[in-house]
Amino acid sequence: MKKNVLILGAGGVAQVVAHKAAMANDVLGDIHIASRTLSKCQDIVSSVLEKKSLKKPGIIEAHQLDALDVEATKALIAKTRSQIVINVGSAFINMSVLEACIETGAAYIDTAIHEDPAKICETPPWYANYEWKRRERCDKAGVTAILGAGFDPGVVNAFAALAVEEYFDTVDSIDIIDINAGSHGKYFATNFDPEINFREFTGTVYTWQDSQWTSNQMFEISRTDDLPVVGERTSYLCGHDEIHSLAANLDVPNIRFWMGFGEHYINVFTVLKNLGLLSEQPVTTAEGVEVVPLKVVKAVLPDPSSLAPNYTGKTCIGDLVKGKKDGKDREVFIYNVADHAEAYREVGSQGISYTAGVPPVAAAILVAKGIWDAHKMVNVEELPPQPFLGLLNKMGLQTSIRDENGERELSFDDWTPSARPASDKIAVKR
Repeated sequence: MKKNVLILGAGGVAQVVAHKAAMANDVLGDIHIASRTLSKCQDIVSSVLEKKSLKKPGIIEAHQLDALDVEATKALIAKTRSQIVINVGSAFINMSVLEACIETGAAYIDTAIHEDPAKICETPPWYANYEWKRRERCDKAGVTAILGAGFDPGVVNAFAALAVEEYFDTVDSIDIIDINAGSHGKYFATNFDPEINFREFTGTVYTWQDSQWTSNQMFEISRTDDLPVVGERTSYLCGHDEIHSLAANLDVPNIRFWMGFGEHYINVFTVLKNLGLLSEQPVTTAEGVEVVPLKVVKAVLPDPSSLAPNYTGKTCIGDLVKGKKDGKDREVFIYNVADHAEAYREVGSQGISYTAGVPPVAAAILVAKGIWDAHKMVNVEELPPQPFLGLLNKMGLQTSIRDENGERELSFDDWTPSARPASDKIAVKR
């Protein structure tokens, strides 16, 4: 059984991870938090202690670390005796942290795909550009590496695996729909790191259609759905991490990702982009100072973690899956609804951070217990979804379904670890 967790990152998602890990420290052991800014880690530790989140008396400590430094990361893993590393820092550090885990034997869990600061929207499938290149090393070393274990990617991958496994004989399409129906009261802000947020939307939109990669432009294609709790909402076709693993691992010809945006967001985004302020390439000012426009925009926008106290409303994120069951057409929507205000009351973060931060802790608990300790590199859809979704139900993220029988919550209490792995049932392609 693996013990002791090292959390990398100190933003809103890391705060959720720290609180939820503390609530499970009877299983996870010592909790350590590290980032480049020690004071931010210390603030998270203080928040955990103030809210009395530790399930039992134990260690929770803050550390300063440049996670791009592989040797320093290895040293901190050794010093803290951490057997599980949860990486919720910038997507730019993924490969450095993964390397440190491979070399120390620690299990690795992240919530987003690696990105090169100088590149945007590389050739699909994105995982093949970085993480999957180290798959063989993980397999040979017996190192568990779970990629994309946040909500999207992450929980939506588990929704997809569940649908393919339990609700359909054949699946024609999976449309992942992400709607934030909340309000933070700011003129303009992003719900997580602005730099990463904007990079998602400034390049080519890659989706999997008719069993091949298809390209579009951002905000080119939209849809409107009447969704549980949040009602009728418009979303736009986007490129996103989970498409790139689901297309490789599931035999589904159409996999797309849709995200909701308001007109105000689109207008501001369009102006920033057209002015060149979302470029990742450096420019030189008249004073001879070299700056990256995107980093300047990030510096002037509100810190996403600062949005939490006044955030109201709910999110609805789920998979709309269409296919056939027993020779008949079928459609199901497997989803979660989260509340911003409830998330803030529990862990001091807004709902977007909450939905991203709870799942990697659930994954860590399953690794610690041996249920998801794969001893190789996997994406979430390659693991049994039932224990993951069942644990999330108990941790604050309830899975529900809408189908021909109406809307209802799903329970996974009858699943046992001896059940055949999902990867066997859903015929993972790789």
